[in-house]
Amino acid sequence: MELSPAPFFEDVAGGPAGGVAHWVHSSDGKRIRVGHWLPDGPAHGTVMLFPGRTEYIEKYDATAQEFTRRGFAMLAVDWRGQGLADRLLDDPRIGHIDHFPDYQKDVEAVLAVATALDLPQPWFVIGHSMGGAIGLRAVIERDCFAACAFTGPMWGIFFTPIMKPLSRVTAYWGTMLGLGAKTPPTTSLESYVLSQPFDGNVLTRDQDMFEMMRRQLQAHPELALGAPSNLWLRESLEECAWLMDQPAPDTPCLTFLGSHEQIVDRKAIRARMANWPNGTLVEIPDGEHEVLMEAPDVRGPVIDQLAAHFLAASPNTAPEPALTQ
Repeated sequence: MELSPAPFFEDVAGGPAGGVAHWVHSSDGKRIRVGHWLPDGPAHGTVMLFPGRTEYIEKYDATAQEFTRRGFAMLAVDWRGQGLADRLLDDPRIGHIDHFPDYQKDVEAVLAVATALDLPQPWFVIGHSMGGAIGLRAVIERDCFAACAFTGPMWGIFFTPIMKPLSRVTAYWGTMLGLGAKTPPTTSLESYVLSQPFDGNVLTRDQDMFEMMRRQLQAHPELALGAPSNLWLRESLEECAWLMDQPAPDTPCLTFLGSHEQIVDRKAIRARMANWPNGTLVEIPDGEHEVLMEAPDVRGPVIDQLAAHFLAASPNTAPEPALTQ
């Protein structure tokens, strides 16, 4: 595994110095960016954060600081098509994928990076939004994770009653008509956090976190991503359907769902977790899509629960007191 130094934008990361980024190539030649953080002392293991669509490593620096404070190493990734990873279309503002399982090639590269860096085991995974779909397939197909967790996972996509039939027509007929690289109607090529005011946003109730995301993209517009392509939409719908047909893995699972979730399908999440024998669903009252980007009184207890969940699944460690006051 050949690693080379990659940029890490400490000027907007939001936490103390400590993040390091690497370039690595997937098996099909796509260059992705992987970042990692280490605790000061011995580690309980490594948390692999699988971000959602449009996201990038620096967005999770504050989360990494929370986990390293609790004695975990953390790793995050810029998936192909977003962040500083290779973009897949001539127009870099469009989120795209040819085949959704291609993301598993990025997962393999991430695991190879973790091995090359000798990141402490056991390994755990948190999948957010689109990363929840990538992460669930990774857990189903691999046995390298001692425990898994998800926040607002994309196991189904939320559409309003009016948009649901239109979106499916666009996803399937649009790609059949050669419009796979175009974006669905009503979508924008501008980043959501740059075009949407805080009031009425569907990501977080915490204005400080929303403004942090805005500042990151204003300072480094190369990180920004707009609407997905029609082919991304079709592939995502197919992946969600495949995931929902699979039996729950044996891996211990903890999933968080905001009660105001408006991006992914709440019914799909509840259905999956109701049939996960070793799984727990926690619903966050008044929570939006990104519970790791909520106010400290929400985010802190969520991370405490995640840390306790991972510690309970580790054969080498015992639960420790929560850090949240």
